[in-house]
Amino acid sequence: MEATVSNSTTTKSNAIPLAIVAAMFFILGFVTWLNGSLMPYLKQLFDLTPIQASLILFSFYIAVTFTAIPSAKFVKKVGYKNGMAISIGMMMATALLYIPAAKTQIFALFLVAQFTMGIAQTILQTAVNPYVVRLGPEESAAARVSIMGILNKFAGVIAPLAFTALVLGGFSEAASSAPLSQVEKDAMAGNLVMPYLGLAAFIGLFAVGIKFAPLPEIEEENEDKSAGTVKEALAHPNLALGVVALFLYVAAEVIAGDTVGSFALTLGVANYSVMTSYTMAFMVTGYVLGILLIPRFISQQTALTISGILGLVLTLGIAFVDSAATLNVPTFGEMPVAVFFLALCGLANAIMWPAIWPLALSGLGKLTSVASGLLVMGIAGGAFGPLFLGLAKGSEATVASSQTAYLVLLPCYLFILFYALKGHKMRSWK
Repeated sequence: MEATVSNSTTTKSNAIPLAIVAAMFFILGFVTWLNGSLMPYLKQLFDLTPIQASLILFSFYIAVTFTAIPSAKFVKKVGYKNGMAISIGMMMATALLYIPAAKTQIFALFLVAQFTMGIAQTILQTAVNPYVVRLGPEESAAARVSIMGILNKFAGVIAPLAFTALVLGGFSEAASSAPLSQVEKDAMAGNLVMPYLGLAAFIGLFAVGIKFAPLPEIEEENEDKSAGTVKEALAHPNLALGVVALFLYVAAEVIAGDTVGSFALTLGVANYSVMTSYTMAFMVTGYVLGILLIPRFISQQTALTISGILGLVLTLGIAFVDSAATLNVPTFGEMPVAVFFLALCGLANAIMWPAIWPLALSGLGKLTSVASGLLVMGIAGGAFGPLFLGLAKGSEATVASSQTAYLVLLPCYLFILFYALKGHKMRSWK
């Protein structure tokens, strides 16, 4: 099944649509990586155990498991442009759900808001990813995807800083003090209202803008009704193993990006809420290196191999480095080495997504469409990674157990390394 942009738009005429899509990737990243600050924020607000805190991310990413395939059918029915507008509008409505959740201080309402936001994000991912691939020449698609990835991760640098400035205010020092009093909790919860109201208003205006923007619709041509089944697709080892690799990659990415703040809070770091910014900054660095080096100097398989090895080394460092060891980080000051290693996993994770996708889809032909849907479902790894991490920490997390719990990253990076070295080359299970 092939898709083309109707009316054969030129590169020049695609400039405005690409700019609008770029803004969507930024918004997508901003809302997604707010979780990195929201998790330790709610951990303090509700005095959550590690397992309870993991539900914040679980409820967000598990939405992909339930809505990936329905989202694909929905987008196919309403069109890519309408799908993007509707999903952005849904994100606006969901942003408003966080306000009563904060006012009532009911944890379950936050989980409902997280799950609903996850659904909206899944619809947007389903619509915008193939759109940016098809919005221009096929030979430059990888460059467009990489640029959008940089914008997505750069939003992850900005989101925690904005959250800290607008929501936490003077509460950052609470990391080194006793549990918050009810008065402090009320004040902290109240600070969430105006930022999310502003976010909802901005996203809502953007949704209206998309509806009336000059975005060309993607038309599906030469649709093959017998384009293959899930069973046929999974008969290809490079795809089946690629789905597992992508699942484990997303688990590792979310652990590094969204639990680093909670980890820093456990180690007594006052500015814990900005730690996701460091992970995302390392990811942006990795994306830039990927654009510069692949395939000019190294292949994507080699880059994936290096990333897997780096992830393994950093995981061992997180688990076994002295918790009292610190280093001076520019603009931050003293940072525990273990926290720095976790943030540095962003560099190891950066090119895994763009490397695994083409390796998993290689040689699938007419099965590419159904295979892409299976790969999208791999995003559900973001739900289970933090959950397993929370289980490994136990109900009463200590500094030592919090560090060793990150050994759950080892099997993730080991499998990704296997996939880079051998798994992607397999064309038969025999």
